[in-house]
Amino acid sequence: MESSHHPPRWKTLLAFGIIYLVWGSTFYAIRIGVAEVPPFLLAALRFLVAGLLVYGWALAAKERGPQGREWLSVFLLASLIFALDYGLLFWSEQRLPSGIAAVMLATIPAFMALSEIIILRTQKLTVRLAFALLAGIAGVAVLMSRSILLGGAPIDTAGALALITGAVTWSLASALSRKLPLPSSKVMSSGAQMLAGGILLSIVSVARGELPAFHPLAVSRGAWIALLYLIFAGSIAGFTAYVWLLHHESPTKVGTYAYVNPVVAVIVGYWLGGEPLGARTILGMLFVLASVVIITRTRSGKPAPAVALEDTD
Repeated sequence: MESSHHPPRWKTLLAFGIIYLVWGSTFYAIRIGVAEVPPFLLAALRFLVAGLLVYGWALAAKERGPQGREWLSVFLLASLIFALDYGLLFWSEQRLPSGIAAVMLATIPAFMALSEIIILRTQKLTVRLAFALLAGIAGVAVLMSRSILLGGAPIDTAGALALITGAVTWSLASALSRKLPLPSSKVMSSGAQMLAGGILLSIVSVARGELPAFHPLAVSRGAWIALLYLIFAGSIAGFTAYVWLLHHESPTKVGTYAYVNPVVAVIVGYWLGGEPLGARTILGMLFVLASVVIITRTRSGKPAPAVALEDTD
């Protein structure tokens, strides 16, 4: 339900602009970063800093921190969202164009719908939903197909499978977040999850032996700027705008970021990164976006859980 208090229109437009444009552009920022910094280490740095800042902000605002079992929930969700979904996203962008990665992760609503049908049992498999799920599968199939009729090269199989795995783990986390004990404050819950995610990603990075290959002085200014952009614009500004919008606009309107972000990511990747934009990419994106639009307009319209920081990203 929309708030009875209507904020100035410019604030609403600014907030939507942030979750549309900033979140959509973070995929290209990730690509810049992982070209020079090991992927899990880059993700760890992003979420450790962002998590500490958001968690500290929540504590300063006198929000209650996670207690007892809530910390177990926080680390479980962080393992699914950050260690797996984001970790695999950063890893896959060494192998895939950033725009394609965004399109692949746009299948998250399809997997969320499946989790609602199978796990939460809050949704029934209707003809409309079945069509949407098939459209999403068709989009992924187009991107991975080796048919020469589509033109261009199919995307890297390992990278694609990593992103599909990430989309599944995000959807599982979204379903579990409605059942697990978590702090009532969205800010505190998300800050704690980002912080826990940064810790888990650091462990993964160390286990993969990324630290010996990391030489900070050899990293270019552009890569450091990309990391700062991911922390402050993508995680903190984007999250703030997202939570603010949930308090002032309907969840349906706020949820439109799910099908705007991939388009922005593809355009940014094409114009700034010279990523291919052929018939294969366009057709695959149209199938996936059709799936997202149908699903987001079919679902119950409850506010997105606090774990959904970006499509994202």
